[in-house]
Amino acid sequence: MFGNVKRNMILLFISVIMFAFAGCGTEQKPAANAGDSVQAPNSNQTGQQSVETVELTVSAAASLTDALKEIQKAYETKNTNIKLNFNFGASGALQQQIEQGAPADLFLSAAPKNMQALVDKQLIDTNKQKNLLNNELVVVTPADGKTEVKSIADLAKAEVKHVAIGIPESVPAGNYAKEALTNAKLWDTLQSKTVQGKDVRQVLQYVETGNAEAGFVYKTDALTSKQVTIAFAVDPTTYTPVEYPIGIVKATKYSKEAEDLFTYLQSKEALDVFVKYGFSIPK
Repeated sequence: MFGNVKRNMILLFISVIMFAFAGCGTEQKPAANAGDSVQAPNSNQTGQQSVETVELTVSAAASLTDALKEIQKAYETKNTNIKLNFNFGASGALQQQIEQGAPADLFLSAAPKNMQALVDKQLIDTNKQKNLLNNELVVVTPADGKTEVKSIADLAKAEVKHVAIGIPESVPAGNYAKEALTNAKLWDTLQSKTVQGKDVRQVLQYVETGNAEAGFVYKTDALTSKQVTIAFAVDPTTYTPVEYPIGIVKATKYSKEAEDLFTYLQSKEALDVFVKYGFSIPK
C-alpha cells in the first residue's frame, strides 16, 4: 500500500512539472481594451501612395479660349494628375497681373511685346519662351446686317454708326486695328464712332448683338461665331504680324509639369487643334 502511495506521489510531481513547462512555452497576448479597434493597413503600409494632383494656371489671350479648352480635355485625359486652370483676357492685362504677382505657370500672349516686357523684367526666362502661333486680323459684320462693308474705307460710311475695336493700350487686336486704320488715314476720322472692348471676345460680342455694325477681330474669333460674317481680311501689310508667343513664368512652383505642358503645346497633336480653330503655324 505504501508503494502505491509513493508511486502516485511521483506521478503527481511529474504532472506538475510538465504543466509548468507547458505554461512557459505559451506566448500570452495582452487583451485589447474595449475602445481599441483593429486598423487596416493604409496606403503607405502597402506601398501604394496616392499621386498628388498638380494644378497649373495658364494665363492666355482671350482669342485662344476655344482651342485651349479642347486641348485641355486631351491633356488631362493623358495626364490624370494634372488639372489646367485658364485665366483668359487681354494680353496687356494678363502681363500686368503677372508683374503684380498673380499666380501663373505659363503665359500665352497675342503679341510679342507683352511677352518681351516680362522677359525684360526677368519674370520669364528668354530660353523658356518662343513664338507658337500666327493669326490674322479681319473685320466682321452681323450675319443679318444690312450695311454693306467690303473694305476698310467702307467703315467711314454714314450707315456704319459704330466700329468696335479692342482697347489699343491693352488688347493686341485693338492695337493692330489702330495701326491699320492709321495707315489707311482713318483713325482720326472714325474716333467718334469707335466702341472699345476690354478684349477681342467682347468686340465680337458687340457685333453679334448688333451694338456695332462692324468690328476688328482675329480670324480665329470670327470662325467661332455663326452670328457674324467676315466682311474682309485686313491688308496684312498695314499692321504688325500677329504672333502668339508662349513662355514659362519663373515663379511657377511646378517647373517640371509646366515644362511638360510647354513642350506638349508645341507638339503636332496640339498644333493640329490650333490649326483647326484657324491659327497658322510659324514657318
